[in-house]
Amino acid sequence: MLVDTDVLIWYSRANPKAINFIHQLDGFSISVVTYMEIMQGTRNQHEAVAFNRLVSQLSIKIIQIDELISSKAMFFVEKYALSYNMQLADALIGVTAINRQLKLATANTKHYQYLQEVKIEKFEV
Repeated sequence: MLVDTDVLIWYSRANPKAINFIHQLDGFSISVVTYMEIMQGTRNQHEAVAFNRLVSQLSIKIIQIDELISSKAMFFVEKYALSYNMQLADALIGVTAINRQLKLATANTKHYQYLQEVKIEKFEV
């Protein structure tokens, strides 16, 4: 399972559904893009340390971007950015799920609707 940024944001806000969802998973991964989005959104050093502690405690695997992921994401951004506002981060995260053959847990299903190969595990807030 690849967990999208939004699910971890809900988790960090102590949303009971997100906490239950995360704790029911038998291990999961995140894209390095998700890691960077979360770190970029931290408001102080305490939040950054808390997120790194969470990554360690839950043994979250961080998947790096490789050439295959970047090439395919580039294709999708070229194809869908103007017509459907495909965002770079969503393309990279979606293609990571595709290339690693992982379901993508997200509440933001609209972000991935044009990546038909992505298998979505819809998270309900």
